[in-house]
Amino acid sequence: MHGLVLFHAIRSAILALFFMVALPALAEEQMRFEKEPLLIQTAAGKVLHFTVEIASTPDQRAHGLMFRKVMADDAGMIFDFDEPRRVTMWMENTILPLDMLFADDTGTIRHIKEKAVPYSRDIIDSMSAVKYVVELNAGIVAKLGIKPGDRIVSATTTKKAK
Repeated sequence: MHGLVLFHAIRSAILALFFMVALPALAEEQMRFEKEPLLIQTAAGKVLHFTVEIASTPDQRAHGLMFRKVMADDAGMIFDFDEPRRVTMWMENTILPLDMLFADDTGTIRHIKEKAVPYSRDIIDSMSAVKYVVELNAGIVAKLGIKPGDRIVSATTTKKAK
């Protein structure tokens, strides 16, 4: 009897470990995002070039960059919230440290959160009504001198209102 209980306990532990490892990988595999070029026009006159994935549906926005292990320095993700509103983000299940750019409906960056901490459940607030959030690798904002007042431009930010 004791051996049967031990067998079931070990089997349950192995299954739990499998799902802890397999589910994040499965989640990353299933979510697909379209990509587009994105420019950041700085007040200093620089034009910075990125390729971003587009998170425009509720499911895509909820998933974001969770479970990603690597991202190129010129890559990122743009979250399109359809209408300007106060936005909150967090880093749960996000492996990569990120810089977040919060931009209004004109693409003007209103707030920046640098070096958001991986796996943190701390709320990151846009501080004002925004329509877009762009996530880049942590350190890119400081390295390239991106500041509030700079502007993001992409097909997403320039599309006509529905």
